[in-house]
Amino acid sequence: MKKYSGRHLGWVWIVLAGLIVPSAGAVQVPPVENGRPPAGLKVFLSGPEAASYAADLPFATVVPGREGAEVAVDIAPTQAAEGPLVTLTFAGQGKFEGKNDTLVYHPAPGEGAEAIHQGAARLLKLGLLRFCAETPAASRIDVLFQDQVKPTSVTDPWNFWVFSLGANGFLSGEQVYQNQSWNLSASANRVTPDWKIRMGASYSLSKNAYDYEGFAYKSESRSQSASGLVVRSLDEHWSVGAAVSAGSSTYSNYDFYLTFRPAIEFDVFPYSESTKMLLCLLYSAGPEFFRYTEETIFEKKREVLWQQALSIALDLKRPWGTMSVALSGSHYFHDMSKNRLELSASVSWRIFKGLNFNINGGGARVRDQLALPKGGASYEEVLLRRRQLATGYDYYFSVGLSYTFGSVLSNIVNPRFGSGSGTSISISM
Repeated sequence: MKKYSGRHLGWVWIVLAGLIVPSAGAVQVPPVENGRPPAGLKVFLSGPEAASYAADLPFATVVPGREGAEVAVDIAPTQAAEGPLVTLTFAGQGKFEGKNDTLVYHPAPGEGAEAIHQGAARLLKLGLLRFCAETPAASRIDVLFQDQVKPTSVTDPWNFWVFSLGANGFLSGEQVYQNQSWNLSASANRVTPDWKIRMGASYSLSKNAYDYEGFAYKSESRSQSASGLVVRSLDEHWSVGAAVSAGSSTYSNYDFYLTFRPAIEFDVFPYSESTKMLLCLLYSAGPEFFRYTEETIFEKKREVLWQQALSIALDLKRPWGTMSVALSGSHYFHDMSKNRLELSASVSWRIFKGLNFNINGGGARVRDQLALPKGGASYEEVLLRRRQLATGYDYYFSVGLSYTFGSVLSNIVNPRFGSGSGTSISISM
């Protein structure tokens, strides 16, 4: 015997929706006759208050006699020591012969007669669901969970903030060669359906030393950066945000840089369908300040530039796997010829649960290298990739396998302004 309280049953409600398109393998709905759908489950109700429950079963046909019913339900209000009870006894007949059940509704303290009737009616519907699932009416029945808990309604001592700290070092060497690299990183992220906040900082240092047959050379490369992104969800299609970044890089000839990018994004499909598909357009524009370590090929030591960018990305998730394609373009306002066009794509085929075959690739047409040093780069800097070099294009390609396992419970999904994986578009920081 199963017991249910009014508080628990208040969460569940049976919605009789016009879902007339059945899924594969489901019971097919017979053709409509005389403009009416086929009759539902045939139910006989008995008990002192049975007649009052007939109107609560629009998905079933209440018959006047037990002999014509597929399920007979006895509704018996009783008075127990702990208070009033409503006992529902289900007895299958015909093709449901042997399928029997008993459910008991326990009203919450202080419930009135109307509330008790509603609670017992919900329990009656739940008890009949197992029988309805094997009738043509099943394709017209859906179940709605009331008072669903929003992702941000739970009590979280961290208020949905996720922090990460990282530090690593690497040393290697031999008689004529020494290498060391150090990396530090920190991040703080908060993602909810309405807001996405990401902040991060990093520091990297790499040193090399060579001493071979009288030739000695030392090389050093360092970079540091800090960035932030704030995104606000407006509705199912629109979101706005801004990104800011600052830092320095010996490789890129930046003694210091600072960028600020307000942006707006539109998703052709509702964001609620992001687990299936995304088609997003992201536009951003804003100022960039640069102070260069060495004078550039354009004879600049510092400058303020304005740039705008437009990106479009398509993400598809299917039973066989996922596919992503992104196209983006940007240019500087002071000189439209200083621009960049990038295309990237990725495909992940699901071989079996958790194991995927991945292909990633992309390329860019590069015309916006404004920070190249006027003095060029030495042979050592070229071979060790210590300096950014002039180029008209770049590309990459990768192929491999990945295996994922662990919890099947999803975290909060908010794909706005990029999801941080695949080829989803995002503001560079």
